[in-house]
Amino acid sequence: MTHLWTGEAFVAATGGRPVGQMPAGIGGISIDTRTLQPGDAFFAIKGEALDGHDYATAAVKAGAGVLVVAEAKLPALGRLTAPMIVVPDVLTALEKTGAAARERSRAKIIAVTGSAGKTSTKEALRHALSAVSKVHASDKSFNNHWGVPLTLARLPQDCDYAVFEIGMNHPGEIRPLAKLVRPDIAVVTLIAAAHLGHFSGLDEIAEAKAEIFEGLEPGGVALLNRDDSRFKLLAKLARARGVEKIVSFGENARADIRLLACKLHTESSTISVRIGAEELAATVGVPGRHMVQNVLSVLGASYLAGADLAAVAAALADLKAESGRGRRHLLHHPEGDIVLIDESYNANPASMRAAIALLDATPVQGEGRRIAVLGDMLELGAHSAKLHTALADVLGETSTDLVFLAGPEMKALAGALPEKYRAEYRAGAEELKPVLIEALKPGDTVMVKSSKGIGFSKLVDALITKFPAASGQSTPA
Repeated sequence: MTHLWTGEAFVAATGGRPVGQMPAGIGGISIDTRTLQPGDAFFAIKGEALDGHDYATAAVKAGAGVLVVAEAKLPALGRLTAPMIVVPDVLTALEKTGAAARERSRAKIIAVTGSAGKTSTKEALRHALSAVSKVHASDKSFNNHWGVPLTLARLPQDCDYAVFEIGMNHPGEIRPLAKLVRPDIAVVTLIAAAHLGHFSGLDEIAEAKAEIFEGLEPGGVALLNRDDSRFKLLAKLARARGVEKIVSFGENARADIRLLACKLHTESSTISVRIGAEELAATVGVPGRHMVQNVLSVLGASYLAGADLAAVAAALADLKAESGRGRRHLLHHPEGDIVLIDESYNANPASMRAAIALLDATPVQGEGRRIAVLGDMLELGAHSAKLHTALADVLGETSTDLVFLAGPEMKALAGALPEKYRAEYRAGAEELKPVLIEALKPGDTVMVKSSKGIGFSKLVDALITKFPAASGQSTPA
């Protein structure tokens, strides 16, 4: 059996004091007893709401090979007979383990940040690079102060490529994570009004995202969106941090990874891209112009990492949308089918515009209607009312037929929409649920979009429960 870590190397990586007989090897790294696999090391991290030490017994029952615990908690854990590694601080030990994993790795490391498209880009890179070699990438959206070191600590020694998502909602959060990951390629997808409540404006958001360049390995590359209005600022910030090689992607005539042609289809897109002297054609298995932009960065990062571009491009045809990030479901109404587009994981002005455009490009059947179900975009601060109201103009440029709204911030949009939309507004997702279910008719296409904290995933679950998948199928795009 191949272990992620030998017992000896793992103890050295954590910098802790072993108590009991250490296992010969560690199969994986866990901070959650619900997903822990037998032979994993369990790091008892203390978070804002939960303390992993309270779950030490559950970790042992689940088959943990060793527990990493804090010295201060040791007296309360005396009843446990499982092997332990005792450290001053468990999160710091996880960071040290991640740093050790990075030190021993020979993989090409790609780090992705941006205001929108991080997770979709990371998943597309995972998918495409898996067609050519062994890849390791962040689970879900593990992009914060514990998610990044956890992903790094899980990095197998024999990987050829590794992809990390790095997020933030305050200045100074990306810097330590980027220095831990030490990427060879740093991708910035887009600068937009996400988390704007914590920043003075988009320039300050760009400066925070530019912290990723401080972790670049010597000779590393910054891969930037040439179509982004903050491209010049990002390039300037990269150069100020000593980055000598800046590569761009986009439709802009000066982009290094340049989109030459694009045709959007209902469930895919076909593109033509120039990379250096080579012209490449590809099918993108997920619809939407925003996904085309993400794929340009995927092709660029794959090229810079030395991957087989033909194999990467071919793999993009099988790309599937993640749950809550554009996944499509074909639902069965008693009198016909309904298309559900699940965009319920996150929302900011840029991603909201992209989702509304995706709805507009999706055909309806018969007398079906395009229905936008929109919830609050969070963390926009004093700009919130203005940015929510601005969605009225976005919707006005589309063929959207009905609009359903929920959340305190969406009240501003409810008051700004023209009467033709017959908008329905409710305080929250639960109050909106029966109104939405009652309104749906066969042939409708409905798109659900909000910030995760609004709980619109419950609306998606309710629709899937009420209208079971047509012909027993769910059809992710």
